[in-house]
Amino acid sequence: RLHNMRTLGSMLPNKQYKIAGETLYIYAPLANRLGLYKIKTELENLSFKYEHPEEYAEIEEKLNATAAERDKVFNDFTAPIRTQLDKMGLKYRILARVKSIYSIWNKMQTKHVPFEEIYDLLAVRIIFEPRNEEEELNDCFDIYVSISKIYKPHPDRLRDWVSHPKANGYQALHVTLMGNNGQWIEVQIRSERMNDVAEQGFAAHWKYKEGGGSEDEGELEKWLRTIKEILDDPQPDAIDFLDTIKLNLFASEIFVFTPKGELKTMPQNSTALDFAFSLHTDIGSHCIGAKVNHKLVPLSHKLQSGDQVEILTSKSQRVQPQWEVFATTARARAKIAAILRKERKANQKIGEEILSEFLKKEEVRPEEAVIEKLRKLHNAKNEEELLAAIGSKAIVLGEADKNELKEKQTSNWKKYLTFSFGNSKEKQEEKEPQEKEKINPKEVLKLTEESLQKKYIMAECCHPIPGDDVLGYVDENDRIIIHKRQCPVAAKLKSSYGNRILATEWDTHKELSFLVYIYIKGIDNMGLLNEVTQVISRQLNVNIRKLTIETEDGIFEGKIQLWVHDVDDVKTICNNLKKIQNIKQVSRVEE
Repeated sequence: RLHNMRTLGSMLPNKQYKIAGETLYIYAPLANRLGLYKIKTELENLSFKYEHPEEYAEIEEKLNATAAERDKVFNDFTAPIRTQLDKMGLKYRILARVKSIYSIWNKMQTKHVPFEEIYDLLAVRIIFEPRNEEEELNDCFDIYVSISKIYKPHPDRLRDWVSHPKANGYQALHVTLMGNNGQWIEVQIRSERMNDVAEQGFAAHWKYKEGGGSEDEGELEKWLRTIKEILDDPQPDAIDFLDTIKLNLFASEIFVFTPKGELKTMPQNSTALDFAFSLHTDIGSHCIGAKVNHKLVPLSHKLQSGDQVEILTSKSQRVQPQWEVFATTARARAKIAAILRKERKANQKIGEEILSEFLKKEEVRPEEAVIEKLRKLHNAKNEEELLAAIGSKAIVLGEADKNELKEKQTSNWKKYLTFSFGNSKEKQEEKEPQEKEKINPKEVLKLTEESLQKKYIMAECCHPIPGDDVLGYVDENDRIIIHKRQCPVAAKLKSSYGNRILATEWDTHKELSFLVYIYIKGIDNMGLLNEVTQVISRQLNVNIRKLTIETEDGIFEGKIQLWVHDVDDVKTICNNLKKIQNIKQVSRVEE
């Protein structure tokens, strides 16, 4: 995949979006989960480069322009650290780690801040040779104590992955220190062995392995076994399947204990139900509640690091459909879905027999139109759901169904008469299929004002406007939906239905208006609302649809819905709002 990404420039744009999308959605997090951080970073950067070339070039240029300043900060910050480490008699090297271009852009999007307000561009990495294998962990903490005497550590930002490695084997001590320039700088402390594992992932374990496998390898085996279980029993829908696989790829971890005091690693935001399925499928499928730190809690209870968890079970308990809502781990969701699917199939078979017997008694043929009538009557999503509900006794066929079928037979007779003796010309004209527009997936789709009004649909999940990086998706009804390239829904579509993705670009647009959302934050003061409306409505002649502002302790947050023609309008509005005194943050948001 890395080779594919390195040679992506020779491919057609729609192929580039497909491959870059699935790389960012699956392959990069997979590399991260296996501890292959260098590969993960390169995959992310290359994907971003092809999906958003202008933003990539802009961030790269700004990084290059600020390189000399970062070098000075690094040298000034590390000089006293080197002196201290020399006194300790350790062999070491200190490296500067600059945040990747993709990570910078991602933080700009999530925090709604410009490049200039990303303050953690620089991190410092101390890599040392331990005095001996037994002292490796102690050396990490000795270095931490030593450098904490030079710079004050942030009390809430000590991350100890030395004592408790990540599931992918990563070990390091992360601490954030206040530099002399008033800037927080993260310092990562690793041994040479830890650094090899961080760079090469589990592949590096075999270099240091002696005798039996390590606990870290056990964690990897557990994770790979979970993935295998999902693959052995895949979801019927490609996007659901990918979501299930991806659930644990990005997850941070917590540490919880069994009643016997055994330590277990779980993804962050895991619930008591997730913990039950991590122990065994039988325990998960029969659990009725849990005790966390000896207190009774529901299965939806979110676990915290350090919790001691005991699962309560009952032989009469069965897997409930609502469990899918609060199960968060890939293993739990896959198992719950598999069990419910098995039950649904069994209920569908029973339901089919019950419905067949019912229709036989009513002397009605089991035609598609009959089933559709019953489906609508009971508000079932599809035939399978109807049959499953009948089989599980959630739907009991009775008088209402008989009356509905009688109406159906009457309407069918009327339709027959109409078709045979009246309005036949009009009916034939209605049935003539309209000629569909032929789309060449190898060509770039042009979004003209006429086509947007008549042919294409703007995705409501991301509200694209002219100037955004966009793509087209041909749905199952042959409609073309326009998404932003960074839209989460588009990311899933690129990964699952790459052959339906169209390279798309805007034509000039100044006639049509599009709805956008602007987020503002700052210090509250009298007349602020008036200033905002003056800038938008009078100075820029833009129509405001809605403006909401909430204030707490002198700080306000607001959201503005307004109509614009393109991205240039948004940039102008944001720049003008930033000029208002006491407005500290302005950014475009999805909704």
